[in-house]
Amino acid sequence: MQRGKLIHFDLSLGSYSSFITRIVGLAKKKSSYYVCVANVHMFVEAYRDKGFCNVIHDADIITPDGMPLTWGMRLLYGIQQDRVAGSDILPDLLQQCEASGLSVFFYGGSKKLLDGTSDFLKNKYPDLKVAGLYSPPFRELSENETQDAISAINDSNANIVMVVLGCPKQEKWMHAMKGKINSIMIGIGGALPLLIGAQKRAPKWMQDYGLEWLFRLSIEPRRLFKRYAITNPYFIFIVFREFLRIKLLKKTA
Repeated sequence: MQRGKLIHFDLSLGSYSSFITRIVGLAKKKSSYYVCVANVHMFVEAYRDKGFCNVIHDADIITPDGMPLTWGMRLLYGIQQDRVAGSDILPDLLQQCEASGLSVFFYGGSKKLLDGTSDFLKNKYPDLKVAGLYSPPFRELSENETQDAISAINDSNANIVMVVLGCPKQEKWMHAMKGKINSIMIGIGGALPLLIGAQKRAPKWMQDYGLEWLFRLSIEPRRLFKRYAITNPYFIFIVFREFLRIKLLKKTA
């Protein structure tokens, strides 16, 4: 897919439907790819950490999940880009996989979350081929444990691996697994709990105005306050500074 750049940060470009088509097409190839679903948190993490930025840029697809990212593209470069949120692409991909006979493996998350996922999928997508669900220990895996996980996923013959480890852990894991896991990997993070109803999603009007973060903060203030209190203002500062730089360059040109 064609790419654009939001300051330092690569983003794949195209309509929402083109992302779904591309991901499904790669899933059918049964080769090693990975998809990063990018939001403001990921943008700021990549801005601070060049190594993590390279992890993102090495992805085969980088979807603009957060509305602020699409606003930034429009403000700075005049690019009208659809939002491609993990909470939207996850159910759409599952529906496509069910219709096409493609199999899905879920890696990450707690056993409770995956048990809930299994029940949800049986009811919502009864014909979906679930290749496996694996909850790794909440610690760094040994070399043998990592190899066992790779073997389990490859032996399952999964077309898509949904990775539920949270940012930035899931992106680093996918980067490390590139060339080792014979499937397309997608970091879906918090989209899975929303899908199965373990967490509530913001109302549509809050999604449209880029206020999902505020809704999430109201639900989990203790866990998310530090992240949003730092990352959101920092993102605004970075974009505004770039906006002023571009304006100054135009004046002096």
